[in-house]
Amino acid sequence: MSAGELLTQVKQVADDAAKRADEYSGVLGSIQGVIVEHFGQNGLYAAYILAACFILFVVSKLAKMTFSTLKYLIVPAVILAFVGSLFVPYSFPALLPVTVTVCSLFLLFRG
Repeated sequence: MSAGELLTQVKQVADDAAKRADEYSGVLGSIQGVIVEHFGQNGLYAAYILAACFILFVVSKLAKMTFSTLKYLIVPAVILAFVGSLFVPYSFPALLPVTVTVCSLFLLFRG
């Protein structure tokens, strides 16, 4: 793929993203209008607070899941692969998929 083709493709993706953003901003504007019409400005503030709380909730759950994955899956698997590479004739990269699988199965059965 040449640089010109790549540039054309990137430009096309950017244009598609801009069109979709315009569509969603129109939808959000109409939702905002309905909320203001039925519930007034205070209802719009409440909707903003509700949306912010929901986004904060989702982000906190994702962060918790990420840290739990690191704590209970990645770190133990790396440690097991390192220790295993010291005692068995296999290298660290060869043992890592096995230890990740073992740790995953342990988490599945542990609940």
